[in-house]
Amino acid sequence: MNASSSKTAPLKVLVYSDDVNTRQQVILALGRRPHPDLPELEYVEVATEPVVIQNMDAGHIDLVILDGEAVPAGGLGIAKQLKDEIYQCPPVLVLTGRPQDAWLATWSRAEAAVPHPLDPIQLAESAVALLRARVPAAT
Repeated sequence: MNASSSKTAPLKVLVYSDDVNTRQQVILALGRRPHPDLPELEYVEVATEPVVIQNMDAGHIDLVILDGEAVPAGGLGIAKQLKDEIYQCPPVLVLTGRPQDAWLATWSRAEAAVPHPLDPIQLAESAVALLRARVPAAT
């Protein structure tokens, strides 16, 4: 580990799904450090919409990953609510039921969408692209 990365605070990633297996798939796909240019990731696992809102209101989240298939509150609706209500909302990645649902991600104003079944490489590439914008450029 180089000296600059050891001083960098971890990036906080909120992972919302009512399904513990979906949350674990996301966390395993991204790992502690999905790219050498990024700091380590710290995860906030959330199973209910009220806790998503509570965490977002508290701030300090760098990336939000929402399961569009979650019940009773789907991630697409939550994404739209966050984008409508939070000033400078962090980037949102939604997990859609199928590739044809990408238009719903556009409606929700999410910056990225990855369909189920989750492809770990596609998920990591999308997350890294969104997280890069949250990390100040190295001098």
